[in-house]
Amino acid sequence: MSRRRAAVLGAGIMGSALAINLARRGLDVTLFDREAAPMAATSRWNEGKIHLGYLYGADPTTATAEHILPGGLLFGHYARELVGDLDGHITADDDIYLLHRDSVVGADVMRAKFDAISELIQRHPDAARYLVDVSDAKVTDLAPAELSDIAGEGIVAGFRVPERSVDTRWFANRLAEAVAAEPGVTSRLGTTVLAAEPIDAPDGRWRVRTDGGDDDFDVVVNALWSGRLTVDTTAGLAPQGPWNHRYRLCVFIRTRAEHDVPSTIVAVGPFGDVKNYNGRDFYLSWYPVGLVAEGAELELDAPALPTGPDLEAFIDDVRVALERVMPGVGRVFDDAVDTIVHGGFVFAQSRGGALDDPSSGLHRRDRYGVERRGAYYSVDTGKYSTAPWSASRLAAEIAG
Repeated sequence: MSRRRAAVLGAGIMGSALAINLARRGLDVTLFDREAAPMAATSRWNEGKIHLGYLYGADPTTATAEHILPGGLLFGHYARELVGDLDGHITADDDIYLLHRDSVVGADVMRAKFDAISELIQRHPDAARYLVDVSDAKVTDLAPAELSDIAGEGIVAGFRVPERSVDTRWFANRLAEAVAAEPGVTSRLGTTVLAAEPIDAPDGRWRVRTDGGDDDFDVVVNALWSGRLTVDTTAGLAPQGPWNHRYRLCVFIRTRAEHDVPSTIVAVGPFGDVKNYNGRDFYLSWYPVGLVAEGAELELDAPALPTGPDLEAFIDDVRVALERVMPGVGRVFDDAVDTIVHGGFVFAQSRGGALDDPSSGLHRRDRYGVERRGAYYSVDTGKYSTAPWSASRLAAEIAG
């Protein structure tokens, strides 16, 4: 009996994890991506925060946290099944959240929301299986002296939050190696997917059309970060609005010496992020500077990466913005031996708008998951942190 053939469109974290899981369950998998290697785009160039819901403190409900928690808590479990040990590539300390005076919620509201999310985590059966044990999850206020050591202009409060992040570039390399080593996965890289069409009926076989030719499959999973909605329309799956595409740039720095700059987020309104993965490898972003494209069409074109004077100006703009609220981050820029500016797409099944707008739909992220049309599956990955869990569950469904 021949093995069922599955096409996975997109070799980001969701597509790569799904391809491996399907192959391990006995399917013959072809993984398509327009990049030259798996994990070369959005899944490589982000902060790698393994969310538990705290970031969405402006969500008036706990819906986002409830949606994120099952996959976020089990990220480590499913990631280790894919690439092995994660030791040394996870941030060492709890994140610090700084609240700006121009945030869309005040300190009391944010503290109450943090407490509600902590209670959800404490009650969850998988709380002990997070990257660290969070079964006694608590958010603590920074003492005035601690806050003054870290915070700069406009910061009115600070909280220590039990969330961690994974070094996305390291994880991207390991997951790409796992894809290459999986005998049931064939990669078709440097290939742009144009369409996915039912050959006879939705439950029958499907034809994947690419710029390199056509091929037929028993199952098609569309896990693209960019272009997913366009391919969905060719499959007869009408996208359900509203939605928002964004493209964000960020800065990755490796320093000469180790620095104890804490992993810190400024939220919610003015938004910036610093991740210290191991003392020498850092992710740095300031949302108003890094947001270089946004739209609500079916597809958003990636802007060109800055070069020359524009590149230097971008790095300087990020530095100035971050130093204003986190003065100590300047020493990371000063000690850089390697600086990379890159970015990726962000898709949200919600109305966009500025993060300093309380009514923006981007303050909640509980509308993502899988849509189905026969043997065609469209996956809104939603959050990087829930992808390995989602991929394992979908592979089990498809494999029957």
